[in-house]
Amino acid sequence: MHNHSKIVSILLDALPYIRFFRGSKIVIKYGGAAQINPHLKEQFAIDIVLLYMLGILPVIIHGGGKRINELLGALKIPSEFVNGLRVTSIDALKIVEMVLSGEINKEITSFLNFHGVNALGISGKDASLLIGRPKDNGKYGYTGEIIQAKGEIINNLLAQNFVPVIAPIACGEESGHPGFNINADSAASAIASAINAKRAIFLTDTKGVLDKKEEIIESLTLKETQKLITEGVISGGMIPKVEACLDCVNNGVEKAHIIDGRVPHSLLLELFTSKGIGTEFIKE
Repeated sequence: MHNHSKIVSILLDALPYIRFFRGSKIVIKYGGAAQINPHLKEQFAIDIVLLYMLGILPVIIHGGGKRINELLGALKIPSEFVNGLRVTSIDALKIVEMVLSGEINKEITSFLNFHGVNALGISGKDASLLIGRPKDNGKYGYTGEIIQAKGEIINNLLAQNFVPVIAPIACGEESGHPGFNINADSAASAIASAINAKRAIFLTDTKGVLDKKEEIIESLTLKETQKLITEGVISGGMIPKVEACLDCVNNGVEKAHIIDGRVPHSLLLELFTSKGIGTEFIKE
């Protein structure tokens, strides 16, 4: 009887959040261990099914850095990172696109379809969804930054009850351009802003943003976040994720979240519980 009461209590606690998010667009950047570990992959799929069945509109943008690194290494194609971003040569770009669009995107889409959602896998090149240019005047090679994200394409898919699964590859501005490798966090941010998402959630392999004592910071404003970057508390690969969150809240997304994708059902815990599990970013 006690266990039954506990289950009912959990459901009642979640009810206001389910009501709040029903009909809302939620952009999810899917990566890290949650994308690799078979058990976590299964639980992520179940989470997306639940969101879908509750009338919430998930949009998934995925990475694939580990698999890209494996294949680049096997083919002996050099690759390096600067400030958490991959420097992409033309040879590396071909592998990046092959892995992201041809392998990982279809794997995620098939997995979600098997579990009961109407998932549709696309690349940022499809319908010119994402248009890019060289990041920092070509400092990162064929790694680009997004200059346009066509939100109406995503909105049309959502209106037809699809769950878009997007590989972060962008078109160039001129005919015949091979395109750009886009950091998945940046792509998620651009898409969230373009479709006026209520939330943008970034699954990572960390608990969230940690302070100097290695304790999680539950909530950050724009000013507080910039201060932590200046002080070096936020550094390395966390910088693109945090900057993506700041871009979201600066461009109309109510809140952005960095959560630990290694925690089972982390999406549900962040959205449907009063405490949450990660770091949220708010404008003020």
